[in-house]
Amino acid sequence: MRSTHAQGWVPWPDDLAQQYRRAGYWRGETLEQMLAASARKHPDRIALVCGQRRLTYLQLHQQVLTAAAGLQQRGIGHQDRVVLQLPNIAEFFIASFALFRLGAIPVFALPAHRATELTHFCQLTDAIACIIVDRDNGFDYRAMVRNLLPQAPALQDVIVVGEAEEFTSWDGIINADTGSTELPPSPEAGEVAFLQLSGGSTGLPKLIPRTHDDYLYSVRTSAEICELAPASVYLCALPVAHNFPLSSPGTLGTFYAGGCVVLARRPAPDDCFPLIEREGVTLTALVPPLAMLWLDAARKRREDLSSLQLLQVGGARFSAEAAARVKPILRCRLQQVFGMAEGLVNYTRPEDDDNLLHHTQGRPMSEADEIRVVDDEDRPVRCGEPGHLLTRGPYTIRGYYRAREHNLRAFTADGFYRTGDIVRQLPSGHLMVEGRAKDQINRGGDKIAAEEVENYLLAHPAVHDAALVAMPDAYLGEKACAFIISRDPSLRPIELLRFLQRRGVAQYKIPDRIELIDAFPKTSVGKVNKRALRERITEKLATALS
Repeated sequence: MRSTHAQGWVPWPDDLAQQYRRAGYWRGETLEQMLAASARKHPDRIALVCGQRRLTYLQLHQQVLTAAAGLQQRGIGHQDRVVLQLPNIAEFFIASFALFRLGAIPVFALPAHRATELTHFCQLTDAIACIIVDRDNGFDYRAMVRNLLPQAPALQDVIVVGEAEEFTSWDGIINADTGSTELPPSPEAGEVAFLQLSGGSTGLPKLIPRTHDDYLYSVRTSAEICELAPASVYLCALPVAHNFPLSSPGTLGTFYAGGCVVLARRPAPDDCFPLIEREGVTLTALVPPLAMLWLDAARKRREDLSSLQLLQVGGARFSAEAAARVKPILRCRLQQVFGMAEGLVNYTRPEDDDNLLHHTQGRPMSEADEIRVVDDEDRPVRCGEPGHLLTRGPYTIRGYYRAREHNLRAFTADGFYRTGDIVRQLPSGHLMVEGRAKDQINRGGDKIAAEEVENYLLAHPAVHDAALVAMPDAYLGEKACAFIISRDPSLRPIELLRFLQRRGVAQYKIPDRIELIDAFPKTSVGKVNKRALRERITEKLATALS
């Protein structure tokens, strides 16, 4: 069972690739070789905690090699694409590193993805196999894959962690009699290691090709900035296949440093707070809605969270009002992280003052990161003015996988990636994220940055979370609608409008409508799904007119 060589990815130009190697950014090491090095340095240290299972580095790496031999026996080899859809369990790492060792390419699907996305991944990549769990959170992944098989003709093997039914059992893979099976040579570090998913809120996800060289540079640099060490204990609360908990510095950064990764099946305080206390967790990463949930829960719960030294918040802008609450409530340091699976990662640093820590999303992690902030015509804007963020560098991709037409729009002719983010860059290099370009509301010619107004709303003590979206208007084109999750069931919209007026917010920025809501719809990577909110208010307005 061999498929053709993975085509459709855009490599770095030879001159830049050579420059990155000479500078030591790319070291010619694969992800599996990184884990093997940690196993040699720290064989008896606990690498991974998954429920009651505790694997040392030596045990983890041995299971990886065993799984690699079993997968090879199933016919999976160099450059074969394998869709990997697993929750936060140890098998995610064992399978991933085993595929890395074979030079096969995992396609990292998220647990929230369903048949539409999985079919898309299988068809786009010609995946020959997928690895899933039997059931999780009440959903049967076997039934989903069973139904999509007719639409994925290249898919020859379905491997299931748990009860396999008619499919291939993961236990059978790792317990197979591989005899004297010899693994092939390790792949080249410049090859594609895996395909990750874009985090956009519209359309089906694009696939992001990451090489061993570029991703390991991001992992190593992130681990150094975040001061990871063998004593570090990282709680993986977000879905493990997402870029943030995987590499910033995430689970891979922890493995690189020789620390311990603790897996949480769900990110709620009920699941995570006991793990922090039991395992002595020192750092973790959350998206803003979860961070605010944790801040509220920490006031009421009794777990000992004193081991927690660093809370990273990223995935969306964390409001300054909420950021200022982290240290007083959780008694740990906050680090804002602004990054993307396509590459660029920004961190606030320990030496940053409170103004930078609370109001910016950090600065680029590498001296080789090239940043442009431009207007709608790609002309540079003045320092401190808002503009579109463009970037390139040794760990930012040059193109999406098999997306030639989209790449012409998403990348400049000289290889800069158009992130879609509106930012201000300070003289210090720190970036202030104003929002996404599509989040900008054009109210009769007045431009409103959604996240700016959201930050004003979050300053109200009764507001737990806020999301501002455009709603259609026959006269102005667009008006602003604020969806609010309230801590106080008696909160009235008029109180929020008066609150904003008292704060001196420009009248055109004050929402034209406020909708109270119990919870925000989310994208598959846990971000607020603003498209769904826009559709909701549009439908509500249309119904009112009919």
